[in-house]
Formats: sequence, C-alpha cells, structure tokens
Amino acid sequence: KTGLFRPETSQITKVKYVDKIHIGHFEIDAWYFSPFPEDYGKQPKLWICEYCLKYMKYERTYRLDTCDTRVTPGGGPSLGSPSVNLCLLAKLFLDHKTLYFDVEPFVFYLLTEVDRQGAHIVGYFSKEKESPDGNNVACILTLPPYQRRGYGKFLIAFSYELSKLESTVGSPEKPLSDLGKLSYRSYWSWVLLEILRDFRGTLSIKDLRWAPVRSQYAPSITSKVPVDSGPQVATSTLPVSSQYHQYAPSMTSKTSKVPINSGPPPPRDSIDPHR
Repeated sequence: KTGLFRPETSQITKVKYVDKIHIGHFEIDAWYFSPFPEDYGKQPKLWICEYCLKYMKYERTYRLDTCDTRVTPGGGPSLGSPSVNLCLLAKLFLDHKTLYFDVEPFVFYLLTEVDRQGAHIVGYFSKEKESPDGNNVACILTLPPYQRRGYGKFLIAFSYELSKLESTVGSPEKPLSDLGKLSYRSYWSWVLLEILRDFRGTLSIKDLRWAPVRSQYAPSITSKVPVDSGPQVATSTLPVSSQYHQYAPSMTSKTSKVPINSGPPPPRDSIDPHR
C-alpha cells in the first residue's frame, strides 16, 4: 500500500483498460486499473503464466510459451521480475495499492495449491523487511477464484505466526481497504470466539484485549484444521513453509477446472466476510 508511485502512471490510474485476465484454468474480470507497461496496459485481456506470472498480449503467445518452472520463483526489483509481476497482478484487484515497481524493501509470501502440474498461486501477502511502525503486512490478496475458502484468514494467521517467531506484536499497514477491513474483522472475530469457546472462568474486556498476544490463548494455524484429500497447500519464499502447509484450512472440494468469471466487489453490506 506504500512505495514508489510513478508520476507517469498517476494521471491514468482512473482508466481501466484491462478488463479480463486468463491465468491457469481461470478467466477473471479485473476490478481496477493496473499500470502494466507499454501496450500491455491497454489490452482488453492479458494472458498470465500462473507460475512465473509473465504477462502476454495474445493467446497464441501464451499457448506457445514454454515456462520451465512449476512454482513461482523469487525475483528482484527489475521490471518483468516475478515480484513486480505479482504487484501488477494484485493491483487489478486492490483499489488502494500503489506499490508496483519499488519492491526491494519488501518480502513476499506466496500461498499456492500444489498438484501434479505444479504450484498454483492462490494469494499472497507482503511485508516490509524493516518496518519502523511494526507492520507485519503491507498488502494482502486472495485471488478471486479462491476467495471465501478460508485462505484470507489463513494468510492473516500466518502473518501473526511470523510476528510470534520474531517476538514482536505486529499489525497490518493502515489504512485498510474495505475488503481488508472485512477480512481482518472476520479473522479477529474468529480469534475471540476461539478464546471464549475454550476458556473456563471469567474474562473481562481487558483480558480479551490482551489474550490474543499471549501464546497460551492465541489460536495456532498448526492445529485443528487438517487437510482433506484435495490439493495440498504450500507457501513459498519462506524457509519454514514446510512446517505449515499441511495445516491449511480444509477444502470442501478440489479446484474447479472450469473458467470462473469474477466481477467487481459487491456492495459492502452484501459481501460475505468469511473469506
């Protein structure tokens, strides 16, 4: 949500040219403008490799592209790197995101579904390498086809697990987007309900305020949510990811192979907060 905002793009941020993207098995409606460079940003539809996140103008180029990776790799801050490509992709679904090219100060954590074909990106969050304000999340996104499956809650929980490993009390960068507010309210409602369900005795508002930061109360993402027989879930760019991927929220069905059209966000009062 913070970072370099290039002057040459500031005058056209209200004009959305890219209407759709094709990524993996999904065709998704774009919600907002994203400053793809040159003529790419003026195409009505972009084709995106779900592994390296390379964007292409034409279906023929996409079909002939021979991507030699099956998991989204790390990348530097140069234009065309996976990190920059991820930011450009995310901007299509985040209204207030202004970080596109200045990615060097940030670390990116990707959540993927893993099957025989490879690791399919589900969502991600980024955080500053050094945050003077103690922020543990800069931007967070679950791609539209994977929303309302618990992945957003999982990513938030994972960010707090990192804060616990770092022995810090972190919070997301402000201001939050409307969908971000709904996601965090849903997450903390879940946290408080977990505390109330398991606690025996009397709790005050003050106790509830501090309970989530105490290790004996904080719900762990390494419990109570076993994986079913569906696709595995993994995180990348994180050394300890293998310790957590098996505890991702249980899925009720395997990933759909049918293209999904996902329109712009519905009005706030009609959004399901359980994402």
